[in-house]
Amino acid sequence: MAITTSRRRLRGRTRGPAEPSAGVATGAHVEGRVAMPGGAIAYTTAGTGEPILLIHGLGGTRRTWRYVIDSLAAAHTVIAPDLPGHGESDPPAGDYSIGANAAALRDLLVALGHPRATIAGHSLGGGIGLQFAYQFPERTSRLILISSGGLGAELTPMLRAATLPGAPAVVAGLGLLPQGLTRRLIPVLSLVPGLVARQDSRPVAEGLHGLADAQHRHTFIRSARAVMSWRGQTISAARQLALLEELPILVVWGSKDQTIPRQRHQAIANHLQHAHLVEITGAGHYLHETASDRLLPAIHAFLASTTPFHYTETRWRDLLTQPPAPTSTDT
Repeated sequence: MAITTSRRRLRGRTRGPAEPSAGVATGAHVEGRVAMPGGAIAYTTAGTGEPILLIHGLGGTRRTWRYVIDSLAAAHTVIAPDLPGHGESDPPAGDYSIGANAAALRDLLVALGHPRATIAGHSLGGGIGLQFAYQFPERTSRLILISSGGLGAELTPMLRAATLPGAPAVVAGLGLLPQGLTRRLIPVLSLVPGLVARQDSRPVAEGLHGLADAQHRHTFIRSARAVMSWRGQTISAARQLALLEELPILVVWGSKDQTIPRQRHQAIANHLQHAHLVEITGAGHYLHETASDRLLPAIHAFLASTTPFHYTETRWRDLLTQPPAPTSTDT
């Protein structure tokens, strides 16, 4: 296993509606790459203190966290990796499941010398975060779910279409469209209920542009089919949530999210009475990109008001063997 790093200083950012800023001075980011048997993982780190691991969503890269990383790094060590097959990370050998992604992130934390971390995930990254907490509770301090997957079957038709037989050709065509054209088309699509929120035009266009790369398209399709079908999400953490009842969890979503319906996030209250629930009015699916000025206060307050989860084998065994609670109709 080899770790290579480089240091760069970001010069600052433009402030405005399209690129919200947390108002924190930009600092040095360390760009690294860990070569491991399962494939190299590229990552960005910043700050010092208790670690926070940021997990991006399907088809994304660690760049998606650029509006929040400096604010979080003011008091924490922030680690933002590219998932296997995404961005600058090597593709996996063939396993694109959320469990394999969780294991790869565990390996990254070990390689970087962090025994535990607060896990924060967006969309598919939230589903991976839930799986990480289930697989590696001893390495999980807290869990932050942002517009998270893994909480129910409902999904936008655009994502479900990625699982159909002709999806690779369609995705290739979308990825090769000029990004400016894509950004103009998405507001038109937003007029169709259940497709995409107008607020998400820029991040969706950037994500589609990233699929011009053949390997990224392959990862997108394989990852999508690992967790969803035409009927919706096929992976749900509902049965495992009882195990996380003592883990501090923050669930945040936008009221205008068209990708994962708001009721999916609200339903988590039926399973986790202690979870911190925050809805950001008027925001879409990409809260950390389009509403970071309202998301960050919720995250900082959560981090400041909670203590890290302490894992014990005895307590975990008790949770595993206790009778299951009645199944809710909205899981």
